[in-house]
Amino acid sequence: MDEGAGARGRAVGPGRTAVALVTDSIDVATRGDSHMIDLTDRVQEVVRRHGFREGQALVFVSGSTAGLTTVEFEPGLQQDLPAAFERLAPRGMRYAHEETWHDDNGHAHVRASLLGPSLAVPFKDGRLLLGTWQQIVLLDFDTRPRRRALVVQLSGEREGTS
Repeated sequence: MDEGAGARGRAVGPGRTAVALVTDSIDVATRGDSHMIDLTDRVQEVVRRHGFREGQALVFVSGSTAGLTTVEFEPGLQQDLPAAFERLAPRGMRYAHEETWHDDNGHAHVRASLLGPSLAVPFKDGRLLLGTWQQIVLLDFDTRPRRRALVVQLSGEREGTS
């Protein structure tokens, strides 16, 4: 690393901006069974706490039975989205995973694979660039309550750098 660069940044020449990288986490408790949690304010708080001005927030859920997306977080869609996943990967179906591991969450793995474990959200002037009716949500498809550790990795320009 060049002299003068921050512990998580890179020194650059005149007229160029140093890019910072910070990895943080958000812990949430879920009920499982397609429980949907709005993470928007918590991700925004991570951006604020670390003093980022412009860049992107990568949000990643560790585990293979939960996923992330954006949606309008309102009561109707809190019913509609889990219902759609029930049609795509029904809970009562036969899953080879369940025969392999003698458990009951094959559908949860399939649903999480369809949704995906990560989401990148740009931000500018320290604010996530989400639409008015767009929130970052976690869906936990497992068959039991869980504690989920989400990784939030920020990259971009921090306050006071240019």
